Amino acid sequence: MRTLFSGVSRGTETLVFRGGVPENQYATMRAPFQDGDFPWPVKYGYLNVGVVEHGPGQLLGRTVFCLYPHQTRYVVPETAVTPVPDGVPAARAVLAGTVETAVNAVWDARPLIGDRIAVVGGGMVGSSIAAVLATFPGARVQLVDADPGRADVADRLGVGFALPDNALDGCDLVFHASATEAGLTTALNLLAPEGRVVELSWYGDRRVAVPLGEFFHSRRLTIRSSQVGTVGRPDRSYAERMALALDLLADPRFDALITGSSAFEELPAVMPKLADGQIPALCHRIDYGQGHVPE
Repeated sequence: MRTLFSGVSRGTETLVFRGGVPENQYATMRAPFQDGDFPWPVKYGYLNVGVVEHGPGQLLGRTVFCLYPHQTRYVVPETAVTPVPDGVPAARAVLAGTVETAVNAVWDARPLIGDRIAVVGGGMVGSSIAAVLATFPGARVQLVDADPGRADVADRLGVGFALPDNALDGCDLVFHASATEAGLTTALNLLAPEGRVVELSWYGDRRVAVPLGEFFHSRRLTIRSSQVGTVGRPDRSYAERMALALDLLADPRFDALITGSSAFEELPAVMPKLADGQIPALCHRIDYGQGHVPE
């Protein structure tokens, strides 16, 4: 494989970079081709798009996606790569791993036609969920974030936007992806009776308080987890889920999730800036500048 682009999944990768993975989650949080053991330093990452330079004939010269760290060239089994559809640019295909997480969350949530839905947390995962649901039949979809700058992202995705204090309540379903206590409280506040929060936030080694008093029991609310390590429906495989995520990326609205880029050689200087917020980002793309990019 010759890498064309990789993407920094800012939430998870900066948590790994800061050494915030709890010891009892070391095995669960390993990336598929991670090199080294937690805590930091490790070779980590899982959003890689490249060209097959040596391999089986049906893949030779093809652009493919692989859950591989940031690296210029590498060798993996044939089963580890998924061909990128012809209508999906390689530079956008780096989002496949995150859109796969969004697909899994929607499968876990099982929304219905006409649902009132909020996505609390306009980061990479939350915005991907909003993008997947933007054309869901009859649904009211609103992206909720404390950063007013996320309004532009929501507009490009084709969904509504609100600050937490102005969000529409009475929701049947809320996806929570802000990784904050305040965001989880907002998610619960927005639910109608019998409503559900699907929790995608990864808190690492932080403990969070959940407001289970007040209206939680009287409204008969539900909080359920969603994690990409398990396929959200029993009749689909990991490969089918990834192929679906890549098919969805034919929609140019997903370009709104790529908010910056750097050369591969700059990555050691870029990661600390992503971790401390000097570079605000959803997906920060790493460009490898390795010659011709297949159409």
